[in-house]
Amino acid sequence: MNASTTTDMLIEDNIDAKLSSQDVEEKDDEFTHEDRLWRDDGWTAKVIKNEDDDGWAVAMYQDGQSEPALVGPWTMGRDKKNPKPLDAAAFSTLVKTASEVLRRHEQHMHAMLHKSIDVMTDDGLVKVKLDIVADEDEPYATLSAQDRYGDELASVRVQPNFKLTATSAGNWIDSGFKSPR
Repeated sequence: MNASTTTDMLIEDNIDAKLSSQDVEEKDDEFTHEDRLWRDDGWTAKVIKNEDDDGWAVAMYQDGQSEPALVGPWTMGRDKKNPKPLDAAAFSTLVKTASEVLRRHEQHMHAMLHKSIDVMTDDGLVKVKLDIVADEDEPYATLSAQDRYGDELASVRVQPNFKLTATSAGNWIDSGFKSPR
């Protein structure tokens, strides 16, 4: 058995392996620049055998995380058997892409957890906000209202599944800001 075959077998045996947080923490200050493993600038790129076909994939891990932020296809080398080696340019592109994926995920989560609607009343514009606290044990939400100057008119705790719509906001204002049911 040659070294290449042994390496391929090791990679195939470790397809499902994740970086443990201990492994990541131990490597925080290290720089690794290998053909299939590249650690630098708070990120780790790991080339793995693609489970879906005969090709290769690359998984990008942010330091301190055991789950990859990004997994994508990786180019075959010239021999059409082994993966193309990682290099600085490819790693930089992967870091940029993985960072963008995380940023979009954070924006999506923020949009899901923080909503607002402007309602025109006889007294002027009222901004009604719903802020969800996604606690694992006891999630809840806060429904609040502010006048056009940003002064708080009311704030109540509601169920995290409360649906903020123009109608529900208007009904809450019309009720004198009584806790919605």
